[in-house]
Amino acid sequence: MKKCNEVMTKDPVCCLPSAMVAEAAGLMKIENIGSIPVIENEQTKKLVGIVTDRDLTLKIVAEGRDAKSTKVEAVMTRKVVTCRAEDDLQKALDAMSEHQLRRIPVVDNDNKILGIIAQADVAIRVNQPEKTAEMVKQISQANGK
Repeated sequence: MKKCNEVMTKDPVCCLPSAMVAEAAGLMKIENIGSIPVIENEQTKKLVGIVTDRDLTLKIVAEGRDAKSTKVEAVMTRKVVTCRAEDDLQKALDAMSEHQLRRIPVVDNDNKILGIIAQADVAIRVNQPEKTAEMVKQISQANGK
């Protein structure tokens, strides 16, 4: 089984909690990504949250909020499910399935962001189509909420 650091996208694009939502959305568009880890500052790169395209849809668009005047910290998820670089990939996949996550940040012992694992990373870098299919099924199932 591969380790998380063998599959993750290293040095993901990040933003600060004080950034405006419009800036985060612009980064998502430019980078063609669906989430951005939110870090304390550029020096520590300590993970303090994550903002996803779904957060923007539900908390900005659906509520009629202004993306240019709303800070990322107002819409980000603060309790982020993470994994460690040295973890077996299966541990990350299990966490993704359990919490219905399409992506999971990879951090070190100081909670510094090292990378991120998305469904696409698993599909591309792990040559096990049945594992990828099962992961997508688990993550996508309705959870009764």
